[in-house]
Amino acid sequence: MTHRISALISVFGVITSVMLLALAVREYRSGASVLWLVGGVTIFLGAAYALVRDARRLRSGPTV
Repeated sequence: MTHRISALISVFGVITSVMLLALAVREYRSGASVLWLVGGVTIFLGAAYALVRDARRLRSGPTV
């Protein structure tokens, strides 16, 4: 059960990170520093990695 909750939290994290990445791209295009873009990509990659890790844990089944 805890693996499912962790995967659900990771899904919400990816959704949030996509919105932050869109914000970072918009800020970069309007003339802000490239650090906005680097930060947005870093947050997205971290959230995507967490989701992949949780999905693999779900597929492997329970470890009793």
